[in-house]
Parts: sequence; C-alpha cells; structure tokens
Amino acid sequence: MTIEEKMFQKTKINYPKLLKYGFVKNKDIYTYTKNIINNHFQVIICIEKGKINGHIIDLNFNEEYYNFRNETFTGNYVAKIREEFEYILKDIKDKCFTNKTFIYDQTNRIIKLIKEKYHDEPQFEWEDTPDCAVFKHPKKWYGIIMHINKIKLDFNTNEDIEIINVKLDPNEIIELLKQDGFYKAYHMNKKYWITIILDNTLSDKLIMELITKSYNLVN
Repeated sequence: MTIEEKMFQKTKINYPKLLKYGFVKNKDIYTYTKNIINNHFQVIICIEKGKINGHIIDLNFNEEYYNFRNETFTGNYVAKIREEFEYILKDIKDKCFTNKTFIYDQTNRIIKLIKEKYHDEPQFEWEDTPDCAVFKHPKKWYGIIMHINKIKLDFNTNEDIEIINVKLDPNEIIELLKQDGFYKAYHMNKKYWITIILDNTLSDKLIMELITKSYNLVN
C-alpha cells in the first residue's frame, strides 16, 4: 500500500475545496504543486477519478525522485523529504476531504440504509479489529462488516476488501453460492451465514433484502 493509499483510506473528496486549496483543474485531473527543501524539490499531487498520486521532482536534475518511498532508506535527508511529502498530504486530507466510516462507497451506503430502516448503528466491539463492526437487535447479530484480505476467500490476489456476513436459511445459501457475488462465510458458521463483497457486484437493494431476512431470522 502506498503512502497515499494509507493516508486517504476512509475519506471522501470535496472537489470545491480542492480548488480553494490551490489545485488546478484540467479536464478531469486536479493538480497541486509545492516546492520544498529550499526549492530543491517539487511535490506534485494529482487526483484523477478519485485516485490520489504524488510525485517528487528533483529540480536540480529535473527528474523524479523515488527514494522517499523506500522505507529502507533512513538517512536524515530522505527522511526529511518523506516528512515534507506526508505533511502536504495530511494538510490536503484535513482541508479537502471528509471522513467515511468504511472504505467502500457501497459499505457506507449500506450502513446508512440499515440506520434508516432499523435505526441501528454499527458497533465496533473489538479494539484489535477496528475495521470490524456488527449490527445487532436486540443482542443477536444480523450483520457483520469486516475488512479482510481477498486471499481469505480463496482468491489468488492480495487485495484488501470489505465484506458483510448475513444469516440466511441454509437452503438459500446453497443456491446463492451458485451466483456471482456470494462466498462461503468468512469467520462464521458456513451453514447459516454467507459473505458478500461490498464492491457493487450486487445491488444495494438485493443486499438490503438479504439483511432483512437475516434480521428476521435472528428475531
């Protein structure tokens, strides 16, 4: 995970604030530049389609400087450049972004829909897993949102994802597992629970229908 990805997890861009901050828009790309280290280096931050990428240019040689991304480089000079870069990113984050409870847009939409329908908030019950939240009524879980690696669902890709586990009738689980978007329950009883990746593969409407079934089952 890059410095930018770590910094801007669980955030949402406020585009008007980008322009007020000093970003320049060209078509769909927002660009911000700032010189650092006595004008020896230039930081360039580009935002395109919601993705944030940063570059540092060594102005003495007019070429891109990469050493600050290598954590094995711990000298004072490279550490200072890395610190300046991270400071700029944090300032942009604080002034041009808003925080989200979770990373995926669909996850945040589902949380909002659950709150509107059942008036339940996500409950974060474990300090060692701050990205795991449960929905329960009154004390029984009917939904568990988790941040896991895709490998744990038997994928061959090393990618972090967000999922929701819901409780369903075992016969329905068997049928759903034949369809795209459904997976054997992670970290739950696979006979009674099923996992859904919240990456827009399935519609909010369908997911909420399954959450309703789970809610009714535990009650």
